[in-house]
Amino acid sequence: MTTARTRQTADRTDGATERQRRAVADVVAIPVTPFAADGTVDEPSQRTVLRRLVDAGITTLTPNGNTGEFYALTPDERRRAVEVTVEEAGDRAVVVAGVGHEVPTAVAAARHAAAAGARLVMVHQPVHPYVERGGWVDYHRAVADAVPELGVVPYVRDPRLPGAALGELGTRCPNVIGVKYAVPDAVAFAAFARDAGLDRFVWIAGLAELHAPSYWAGGATGFTSGLVNVAPALSLALRDALREGRYADAMAVWERVRPFEELRAADRSAHNVSVVKEALAHLGLARRDVRPPSRTLPADRRAAVAALVAGWPV
Repeated sequence: MTTARTRQTADRTDGATERQRRAVADVVAIPVTPFAADGTVDEPSQRTVLRRLVDAGITTLTPNGNTGEFYALTPDERRRAVEVTVEEAGDRAVVVAGVGHEVPTAVAAARHAAAAGARLVMVHQPVHPYVERGGWVDYHRAVADAVPELGVVPYVRDPRLPGAALGELGTRCPNVIGVKYAVPDAVAFAAFARDAGLDRFVWIAGLAELHAPSYWAGGATGFTSGLVNVAPALSLALRDALREGRYADAMAVWERVRPFEELRAADRSAHNVSVVKEALAHLGLARRDVRPPSRTLPADRRAAVAALVAGWPV
């Protein structure tokens, strides 16, 4: 007997699914959310940053990612971020909207993203002190079932989650097409991908450029980037080198961006967003302001960021 789920599974083999998969097998840009002097979202600067990314050749944009300060934005600001990104992307880039919080909020955000014109949603790791394996599957299934027309990408940050849990989710939800894996352990990633189904999902190195080469060896075909807000040419150069198997060239780019990414990762990533915004402020593209619990960089680190950016193709 043919069920609705069976028909939906068959439908997911069409061109739309392949376009969604290609979109996340790439540089997945996480745009910042610029703020004005009064603390509100600076939409003109937001559009400038987005337009600059698309003009540089970036074809995948994720509004409401962590570099976009997802957890510091209001629901209205998160919805508007998706709408603005879709408008600036036009037909030149695919939008992967970040969603999260409790199930009703995540589902409502996913439905809004679909209505606004996003093609996929990235589901943030559930922020809850008691996450059980089956509950993790249930959480993501609720989102995926609410938007069967969208590709769904879970954001995995928990090293305790087994690959089999993702495999179960993929069996239940054919529109779960990719995984943003952000556990800083290349061996764990390779094992997780194979336990879940290496070919079933598109694997994204969710810890950006520094982890992209090692995760590529384990099966990743895309990586997220916050650095791309500042120097998209470097992120694209790393992608091209990895795709073409030019590993020496890839590591040359890796060395070039390493000091910047290490500044972002210091102190358990306390200045992850602040470093990117400082670079954008140095370039005159956005203010350096961030929202608590983040904080702007101290003067010595501002100087270090300016020195790094001065030698980049920006």
